[in-house]
Order: sequence, then C-alpha cells, then structure tokens
Amino acid sequence: MFDATVIEKARAEGAIIIGKTSQDAFGFGTFSTNVGLGFEIPKNPHDIKRACGGSSGGSAGFAALTKQTHASIGQSTGGSIACPASFCGVAGITPTYGRVSRFGLIDYANSLDKIGSIGKTVGDAALLLEVISGHDANDSTSLKQEKEEFSKLVPEKLKIGIVKELFENCDAHVKKECLKAVDSLGMKTEEISLPLNSKYGISAYYLISTAEASTNLARYCGMRYGLHEKLEGSFDEYFSKVRSNGFGEEAKRRILLGTFARMAGFRDAYYLRAMKARTALIKEFKKAFSRVDVLANPTMPLVAPTFEAIFKLSPLQQYAMDLCTVPANLAGMPHASIPVGKHENMPVGLMLTADHMGEGKMVQASLAVEALK
Repeated sequence: MFDATVIEKARAEGAIIIGKTSQDAFGFGTFSTNVGLGFEIPKNPHDIKRACGGSSGGSAGFAALTKQTHASIGQSTGGSIACPASFCGVAGITPTYGRVSRFGLIDYANSLDKIGSIGKTVGDAALLLEVISGHDANDSTSLKQEKEEFSKLVPEKLKIGIVKELFENCDAHVKKECLKAVDSLGMKTEEISLPLNSKYGISAYYLISTAEASTNLARYCGMRYGLHEKLEGSFDEYFSKVRSNGFGEEAKRRILLGTFARMAGFRDAYYLRAMKARTALIKEFKKAFSRVDVLANPTMPLVAPTFEAIFKLSPLQQYAMDLCTVPANLAGMPHASIPVGKHENMPVGLMLTADHMGEGKMVQASLAVEALK
C-alpha cells in the first residue's frame, strides 16, 4: 500500500484526508451513474432527484454539501472535474496536462488523465492546486516547472474570447447566465470561432480515450488485478468470466470500442487519424490564444438533469453532453468551472480556459467571475 503523490503532498501541508468519494468507475461517464457494481450513485445536494455530474461527482457533491472548510481532489479525462463542479455549483480547476503528478492514479487514458481540485471557492481550489502541483520523478509525464503561488493571485483585467460554437449548442437559459457573467466583468471581449474543435472534438476524444482505456483495463484479468474467481477452465474462459462479472456495462462498452479502434486493419483509419486530428485541434486553440488571454463558454450545455432523464439517453447522447469540456481536455489545457447563476434553482457553470501553463491567468479571471456574486 502507498499514497498517491497528490495525497503525500496534501498531507505534507497539513491536510486531513477524510475519505474517498463516489465516481463513475474508471472515470467512464458524465453523470456518476456508472459507479460500479455494489456502489451507490451520488445525488446532487441541490436536488436529490438530479445527478452530481461525472466522473468526479462525489467530490463536487460533497464540496457543495459540507458546511466545513473543504477542498477535494478530482480527476479529469474529458471534463470530469468541470462537469460536476458546474452541476453542483462549486469551483473546479483542471490543470495543464503534466502539471500535477498522476502517480497513484488508476489510469483511464494515459495521454488525457489529469488530477485537479474542487472547492467551495476559487481560492480553495487554487490553494489545493498549488499544493499538489510540481514535478514527480515517478511520473514520466510530469512537467518540470517552477512552483506557482496560485492562492496569492488577485483578479485581473484580461481579454476574454467568447467561443461562438459552444454558446450556440447549449440551452438558452445557460447561455443567458454565462453571457451575463462575462458582460458584467467589464473586460475586453472578442468572439472566437473553434469550428474544428466543435465538429471533431468529441469524435477524436472518444476514439483516443477508449483505445487507451481498453489497453489499460487489460490488466484486470483476475490473475493479479481484478476479481479473483475460482481457477478453472482455460485462461480465456477464466479471463472472460472475471471481466464479465467484474466490469459494468459502460466499461464493457468502452473496452469494445477501444479494442476495435486499435485493432490491426483499423488502427490507421481510427486511432491514428484521431491523433492527427488532435494536433489540428491544438493548433486551432493556439491561434485563438494569440488573440485573447482566456476563452469562455458554458461548462455544460444544460443544468444537472434528473436521473429519470439520464436513463432515457442513449450512450451516444450521453457522450454528446461533453461537447463543451472535451476540447480543452483533449488539448491538455488548463480550465476552470465557476458558478455564475441558477436556473430552476440549479447551478449554471461558466468555463474559462487558458493556454498551456496559463493557470495564473485562468485563476485571475475565475476570481473576477466569482467576485460578481
């Protein structure tokens, strides 16, 4: 047994770890309804008939529920910190890929996974990010950068890019609250178009993430990891039994999708093409950041839906909910979700994205948004 690097760093600063929170198994989901066999689905503290969001739903839900000073660690692959932060009305910060060590994290997709912070306020989330950031020799993807004091930053006047396509593809009341918040800042704004990210982001993300997930989950075969069933039959029979009994429906779905995408004969057509698309999407972001400091868009296209509505959605419809959060995650760029209003008593989140290693500007803009309350 050992602690993940982020836990070690938090404890070294005097943090008290009080427990683990519910989430989608392996990070597979948008609503924390795929929590795994035998686990309970977390409920939104604003309305228990609605979802917390996912995959870090329990983390955001508890941050919203508790009346104590609290910051929570979350994990994001395609938006799993920003989404629940938006649905639960708390601040969630997802760092640049590699700024926070992933040592000790159970992988979903190695080239996408990031550990970040969730708090009642931007300041709380920024403080936790400051503590857990930094190079780690145990993680080959960990970046070498100087420690930044995010907790000491103050709001600054910055130029904000309003992402045209991501405002068009969301509910009217969500669009209204987010635009009202941006307008109230009194900062310079410019409309930014990200047509490639809007059109191809989700497709590229799910091809890459499921391909990497199917590889990572191959270790759960019952020999060292996974369920340990009675050893009988051939290896294939034992392997199939363990995985059939141990994985939920969503995990099985993503394993099948990912295995297909990286099979001989399909790898070039799907996985490698998605990786090339990813490079083009990053270039589109870089072009936008040559004109503005941060980008703004709704975190989610709707407020937290009811469980009744969620269970009526097809898997493809559930994947489409990630439209606003996937692009920044696919590009490995830092982003934050800050509550900016409510609709039917449910929180609406605004997402602010900065260029690689631009957490400072992102936090400053987030503090300015939070100050509007």
